Amino acid sequence: MGENLVLTEAVYYILLSLVKARHGYGIMQMAEELSGGRVRLAAGTLYGALNSLCRKGWIEALPEEDGSRKKEYKITADGFDILQRELARLRQLVENGESVLGTAGFQSNDLPESQRHKMIGGLEDGEKDS
Repeated sequence: MGENLVLTEAVYYILLSLVKARHGYGIMQMAEELSGGRVRLAAGTLYGALNSLCRKGWIEALPEEDGSRKKEYKITADGFDILQRELARLRQLVENGESVLGTAGFQSNDLPESQRHKMIGGLEDGEKDS
């Protein structure tokens, strides 16, 4: 498995959702809930990703129960390993960011004016950072 593998946010939340067996709609709901609404998976996107993740061996389709039309999926051991590696990568990103921005005494005033507005985000033209 690749050392430098970086998951998209959608794939990360799909894998995270499949720590417990779920059908497609359940995956969509869980990804949206966990991401605070940032990740909204359309059916076509989801099922394309599920097929790709099955081919990679990161998830598996579970045997269908009699009379059920819902196909359920679950993360595999390889998929769980990928998920843990991505979590470690994301933790390192956060730790590095906190180290530089938090303990180094970094202030938004240290940035050029044009960048301060971007960092503050959402301020309208003419509003000032208080």
